[in-house]
Amino acid sequence: MIIREEQWGSDGQNPIPLLHIVDEQQESSEMPVVIFFHGFTSAKEHNLHYAFNIAKRGIRVLLPEAHLHGVRSEGLDEVQLSLRFWEIVLTSIEEAGVLQQQLKEKGLLASGRIAFSGTSMGGITTLGCLAAYPWIHSAAVMMGAPGYVKLAKGQMKQFENKGFKLPMKDEDVQKLLNTLAEFDLTQHPERLNGRPVFFWHGMNDTMVPFEPTHHFYNAVKEKYNDHPEDFEFMVDEHAGHAVSRSGMLRAVDFMADNLND
Repeated sequence: MIIREEQWGSDGQNPIPLLHIVDEQQESSEMPVVIFFHGFTSAKEHNLHYAFNIAKRGIRVLLPEAHLHGVRSEGLDEVQLSLRFWEIVLTSIEEAGVLQQQLKEKGLLASGRIAFSGTSMGGITTLGCLAAYPWIHSAAVMMGAPGYVKLAKGQMKQFENKGFKLPMKDEDVQKLLNTLAEFDLTQHPERLNGRPVFFWHGMNDTMVPFEPTHHFYNAVKEKYNDHPEDFEFMVDEHAGHAVSRSGMLRAVDFMADNLND
């Protein structure tokens, strides 16, 4: 297995740091690709266990570093980062398009078989990517939330309940919510378009609540009646905000089975 630290970008401006993981016997071959997003206050290398297990299945894996995280850190504390949460997510969604284009230019995505995945903030980002990019083949979402607008409003309320004042004017808040609505799958469920999606969520998650995501799944699953195996929700009744090993392995299997089909 090869693990390389690389910087990708189409214009030489604002390069995207990432880890590139691939089986050394297939390094230059065209093969399916998974782009995996890390969580809030985490970093790209924290998901190497996912990458290793995915790459073993003959899939190229890119682990991008999120804006303001890891080697892109600007020394912000958690409160400062929280205020820029959606800036981080929206930047990752935009950069996902850059990475796909780079894969095509490098001759590494001729088949178009590309899946997205991520944990927590990375799962939220993955769902936004599904809303934005019809070329995504499939996805695995761990502890993610499709309801961008509802989540953002909840975050703002929680922030104010802690005694902080939002450093945004009312019109700026509304502008942000209008932007987030464009990536909100609860408002645009048709954008899934029958693509294979796997969810994992712990019922005791206090960071990204279980119920809204599970409700979305139940509201949409009838669209998959003809192929229910492509829309799966793995519930962990005991877990909080941490993916179990069984959940990680099932996510890997789901993506590998769909990409290698």
